[in-house]
Order: sequence, then structure tokens, then C-alpha cells
Amino acid sequence: MTAKTIVITGASDGIGLEAASHLAAAGHHLVIVGRNPEKTQRALARVRPHDPEATSYLVDMASLDSVRELAASLDRDLPVIDVLCNNAGTVYAKRTLTADGFEATFAVNHLGPFLLTELLRDKLAGDGRIVNTASGSHYGATMNFDDLGFERGYQIMRAYGRSKLANVLYTRELARQGEGTEQTANCLHPGTLATSIWAGAPRFTKPALAVLKRFMTDPVVGGSRIAYLAESPEVAGLTGGYYDKNRLKTPSKLARDNDLAQRLYRESRTLVGLD
Repeated sequence: MTAKTIVITGASDGIGLEAASHLAAAGHHLVIVGRNPEKTQRALARVRPHDPEATSYLVDMASLDSVRELAASLDRDLPVIDVLCNNAGTVYAKRTLTADGFEATFAVNHLGPFLLTELLRDKLAGDGRIVNTASGSHYGATMNFDDLGFERGYQIMRAYGRSKLANVLYTRELARQGEGTEQTANCLHPGTLATSIWAGAPRFTKPALAVLKRFMTDPVVGGSRIAYLAESPEVAGLTGGYYDKNRLKTPSKLARDNDLAQRLYRESRTLVGLD
């Protein structure tokens, strides 16, 4: 097995940390990206026994300037990126705006990863992989370009679902653009997870979440599913897929709309200032 240089965002805890731990133990070189300095350092300490040369970076995915700084640092410091795992994600109980003026769930879950990926695509190896952590919440989600930020009718799961639909659509467009190359892009539903992402859920949902956590997927399992798309020879050369439990699954009808994927790509480039 050839060791890969693997960048994972949202790797300071939860499934990102479990994926990083799995991949480091498998002999890969890990670049851990987190938002919280203390948690990121603890994550780095956890993988260092397997990967003494593991490194870490900080980013606030809600800030496009922070994402640009991260991309510049990675471009400067890494000779090549074999795998980019866009795993950072969050959800907001109430409609929140970032400093850039975007609805925060959409910004953190889609616009930030989108910008990072676009800025690093030239750094990706010839057979490099992009892995996007999506969610089954994309089923039933909508993509209203006249109100991407839910100025009307904001609800926590509607916003989260839209951001995850964007992940699947972006994966599809990356795969289309990569036709004729060995680079691949895939996304996954890691499972309904008992992680800190739900810390922002409304207070009245907390009792129900406490019960549901008994039936949620363990973060170790969710992390292994990210690792599967990052390193498994079983998916080498396969691209544009949506995976659930390490198996291809048909995403929603909207997520299979090529015209919608291309429009989202164009709109996203404009929003993040690439056009």
C-alpha cells in the first residue's frame, strides 16, 4: 500500500477524528483541520503515535477569508494532496448570518468546503480523491436559488437538508468535470450520528435527541465510512457516487439533476468570489 497524504476538515472530534485515527493507523499521512485550537491539538496527539509527521491547521468554515488562508497554507506546505475529505459541518437552530452575510448552515456545510476544494484542485494528485460528507437529510430537500439563505421559512432541518443536497450536487458536478481523468469525487451518508453537530439543535428537541442517541451510529463506524472512500481500492476509479454503509445508493431526484448541479456550481463560484 502506498501511503497517501490525506486532508480532513472537521477532524478535531466526531467522525472526522475517527476517520483520521483509522487512516493514520493504516499508514497514511494525516493533515488534521479543526476550528477549536485545544480540540485540534488533542486530535493531533491522538494520531501522532501512528503518524509522527501528522500536522494540523485551524480554520473557521463560516469565514471565507479563513478558508482562503487555509488553502494558501496547504498549497504552500504540501507537495501534493492525495485525498481531500470535506467533513466539517454544523447546524443552527435559528437563522444565523456569517460575517460574509450568508446563512450559516449553508456557508459552513457547502460554501466553505466548496471554496476550499476549488482553491486546492490544482494541488490534488492525478489520481486524487475528493470525499464529501453529505447526509440522508438531502432526501426531500429543496434548492431555491431565489432564497438560498432561507430568508423566508427557516427551519433547522430544512436548512441542513439543503446544505447536504448541495454536497451531493457538488460531488456530481466535480465528477462530471473530472471525466477523462483519474481524479474522483464521491460523497456519503455516514449514518445518523451521536456527535456534537446536534449541539445547536433547539432546546425542546434535546429530550428526543437523548433517546434517539441510543439508536444512532457510533462515530467510529461513521469515521470508518469516510476512510473507506478515502483509501479503499474497491472505489478506485469510481466517481460521482453517493454511498450509504459503504454501498452505492441512489440519491434524491434533485441530487441527480445535472442542470441543477451545474447551476449550483456557477452560483457558488459567484458567491465565494471566484468569478
